[in-house]
Parts: sequence; C-alpha cells; structure tokens
Amino acid sequence: MRSITVAARSIASVTLASVAAATATAFALSATPALADDAGKTMFAARCGMCHQVASPKSGPAAPSLKGVYGRKIASLPDFNYSTALKAKGGVWTDANLETWLTQPSAFAPGTKMFISVPSAADRATLIGYLKTAK
Repeated sequence: MRSITVAARSIASVTLASVAAATATAFALSATPALADDAGKTMFAARCGMCHQVASPKSGPAAPSLKGVYGRKIASLPDFNYSTALKAKGGVWTDANLETWLTQPSAFAPGTKMFISVPSAADRATLIGYLKTAK
C-alpha cells in the first residue's frame, strides 16, 4: 500500500510540474509578442505548414488557408470544400473554439476532415497566439 501512495504522489508532482511549465511557457510567450510570433511561426511551419498556409488567403487542396482565421466565421472560405460537420458548426474562430478544435477536432465537429490534434496546452497557446497575428 505504501508503494502505491508514493507512486501516486510522484505522478501528482509530475503532473503539477507539467501544468506549471506549460502555464509559465504560455504566459511568457503572451507577455512578449515578438517571442510568441517567432515561436508560433516556427511551430506553425512544423506542425501545420504541411497542409495549411498563412501567406495567402487562397486555400490549398488539402486544407483551407489560415490567413485571417482568428475572428473569421467557421468554414467560410469559398475556395475550400469543408466537411459537412464543420459547415454545420456555426460561430467564429475565437480562443475558446480554436482551443477546443486543436485539442480534439473530432470532438469539436464530429465527422470533420481534420484528424491532427495538438495535445500540449502550451503548444496550443503558442499556435493560437500566432494565428491571431496571421492577418
């Protein structure tokens, strides 16, 4: 029983440390916009750039352009064939909607074409911060 208690405490301390590190990273990036932009640009290129782009409002064959996505109506670009699920979603891309979407796209819009998620809260905060600047 003692080993289970020790293991539970170890897991709790690792989880708390992970949450604290993610929170500190997100706060540091939000407090320094230039750093957030650089980190976000690099992360976007590595994680999203294979399908999405922000340099042009023109969508590609695999995914819509994310230029100006923050504050835009969901599934609204006329040059991309969105899934029925995303078209039916409604609303605009806000912090909350992007957070939920990036955490698990299939939970946000069951039946969506998007299958890649961003498990790390710190990475999601970095990407959302960057998407806000992609105008």
